[in-house]
Amino acid sequence: MTPVPIDLNADLGEGFGRWTLTDDEQLLSVVTSANVACGFHAGDAVTMRRVCELAAARGVRIGAQVSYRDLAGFGRRAMDVPAAELAAEVAYQIGALEVFARAAGSRVSYVKPHGALYNRVVRDAEQAAAVVDGVLLADRTLPVLGLPGSRLHEAAAAAGLPVVAEAFGDRAYRADGSLLPRGQEGAVVTDPDAVVERAVSMARFGVVTAHCGSSVAVRARSLCLHGDTPGAVGLARRVRERLEASGVRVEAFA
Repeated sequence: MTPVPIDLNADLGEGFGRWTLTDDEQLLSVVTSANVACGFHAGDAVTMRRVCELAAARGVRIGAQVSYRDLAGFGRRAMDVPAAELAAEVAYQIGALEVFARAAGSRVSYVKPHGALYNRVVRDAEQAAAVVDGVLLADRTLPVLGLPGSRLHEAAAAAGLPVVAEAFGDRAYRADGSLLPRGQEGAVVTDPDAVVERAVSMARFGVVTAHCGSSVAVRARSLCLHGDTPGAVGLARRVRERLEASGVRVEAFA
């Protein structure tokens, strides 16, 4: 099959106060889209402003990475939030990031849920609809980045929002195309060579080997490179270099 253009996104700004997690400056020299934490699972005003300025200076698209309000759990704990409250909090996060993006001469170009919220809206229609309602409150033109076939994408498409399919080189897949939960053994692929090969396979051929050994079709316009793992910058560079050497055009979707 003919390779489609591929965007590389990474979760950035995942610090708080004096605590930092991701090497934002170095990753912004590799990726084409930055999922910026908006203060609910990580990030604060100073961090958001800094990352937006760095991203704008490098021509990297800025995305709002919205989350449950869970700083202590890094947004990875299951939570039950009423739909109206979740919608308002999603809009709030997008709006906060938009201030800093505009000040840097850019704008928020898309929205991506984080952690427990990302996984929840794959199957939970009510929570997915609440996220979409929040996006609509903030900006009715914003693309929604997420797992293909998810309830989130169904709700976003029904509301007239653009949807962008995402894949993960460093996460294990089930046979049905969903991600193996992080709590299960083997959920995160740690072998750098394997991550690179999986990324190229998904970008060029639209297929990846599932945790059970079967081949799974993966339709993706964007590949996520996690920034909170050891050696993340070097691995991201290897992935981009191999993609480009394989004839894949790396460019932002937004």
